[in-house]
Amino acid sequence: MATDAQVPTDAELRERLTDLQYQVTQNAGTERAFSGIYHDTTDDGVYHCIVCDAELFSSETKYDAGCGWPSFYEALTPDSVSFKQDTSHGMVRTEANCAKCGAHLGHIFPDGPQPTGDRFCMNSASLDLKPADG
Repeated sequence: MATDAQVPTDAELRERLTDLQYQVTQNAGTERAFSGIYHDTTDDGVYHCIVCDAELFSSETKYDAGCGWPSFYEALTPDSVSFKQDTSHGMVRTEANCAKCGAHLGHIFPDGPQPTGDRFCMNSASLDLKPADG
């Protein structure tokens, strides 16, 4: 996990986050498909990390992948999200984490739309949508 004075302590996270948000972001958990608040949201804005408030994804790159989780074809910037190999559950996948605090966000798959071909399959529990200024 990245070190940063703005990253909350474990005690602060346990107090501020729901049990599901904590389980997903701190223990690489996964919410049930179609259960998250953002899986079918079409509101404009920027999706932030629920842990450290880093900007992660734009609503402009969100699309309906039909998988039951919010999906994006690219991160807000190349440095917003970090990646590591995940071999849990008998699979080899690429885990996506917040580059600022290390919170688990979800996984990235190579079956997304153009222009990137990527599908960032994220957990709603790890995200906070902040509406676009209007």
